[in-house]
Amino acid sequence: MKKSIVFFLLISGLSFSQQQKVKISNLRPKTENAVFPVVSYPENPRVENKINTFLQVDQLEYVPGSGSNPFKLASTATNSYSNYVYFYSWDKIETPKNILSIAIDGEASGAYPEEFTDWKNFDLRTGNYINPEDLFQAESFKTINGLIQKRIQKRVGDFLNQLKSEKNPSEETQDQIALYEDCFMEYTLNGIKYFFGKDKLTFVAGRCSNHAMRALDDLGSHEIEFTYKELDKYWSSYAKNLISGSEKLNKTSPGNKLFKGKIDGKYPITVLINGINEDDSFSAMYWYDKNKKPINWRGEFIHDHFSITEDDYHSEELKEWIPRALIEADLKGNKIIGTWQDYKTKKYLTLELEEL
Repeated sequence: MKKSIVFFLLISGLSFSQQQKVKISNLRPKTENAVFPVVSYPENPRVENKINTFLQVDQLEYVPGSGSNPFKLASTATNSYSNYVYFYSWDKIETPKNILSIAIDGEASGAYPEEFTDWKNFDLRTGNYINPEDLFQAESFKTINGLIQKRIQKRVGDFLNQLKSEKNPSEETQDQIALYEDCFMEYTLNGIKYFFGKDKLTFVAGRCSNHAMRALDDLGSHEIEFTYKELDKYWSSYAKNLISGSEKLNKTSPGNKLFKGKIDGKYPITVLINGINEDDSFSAMYWYDKNKKPINWRGEFIHDHFSITEDDYHSEELKEWIPRALIEADLKGNKIIGTWQDYKTKKYLTLELEEL
């Protein structure tokens, strides 16, 4: 017990000193609908650059230095999913030494407006985004998924029992009962949001209602908390070092990482591989460092091998995407080595990337 107390006191002290060195301000131009975090970390410019590049490419589809207004695509719905996206605020959360967790609040508007809160978590030793699946031993994934689902089920179940205990339920109450009885609760690590706190990890699962039924949903999103101590026996070596404040680094998955390298040995590019899904599929975005114009990739990552398609255009006649290139590559340590093949000419070019 005494060791645990000393451990968390140590984390708290380290966290304070480290976090004082990391500052967050507003990305320019700041407006009422464009309040977006930009990180300053003078002691480690490489980490600072990686975090800011990730945030801006991931959230704004903007490559830093590619234009005067980072919010252009988001504010004009000319992004890849054709939604207007507004950012209203951000918050830096108190965490252990090695971790930066940022909460981002905003609104996305497609057919209708929808408020959102998202959390982005970074390893301050490397600047890498922290994938939840990297935090746990592989044999513990099923257990952790079960713990999350059980707590969501209890939260919904307790509220359902309360609703069903009413003697003369109103029509609204009956609609609520139907809503919660049909609630999706099978969330897994791969499809859930999360953020770190001073001594706990919080998973955030989506609410039971769709937009049309939101007024009936008194529970809203499910915030499920676990103390670090509760999760101790499930942590991976990476997570233990990350949370304890150790500088020891462990190998992590390539998802949500930035890579830099060259095509054909002479065309410098940067790649952001997005999260890898449970079915091994993923999307990515890359740009030539010279023109900084994002290009999309889609593919699969199986047994350290990438099979990727770079689409050229969508054929209305064929009702399908026509490829521009096919990429086959292997993950070797912190490098990605393979080929980029022109779909029309069938010419092969080398592809060599290294984790930033």
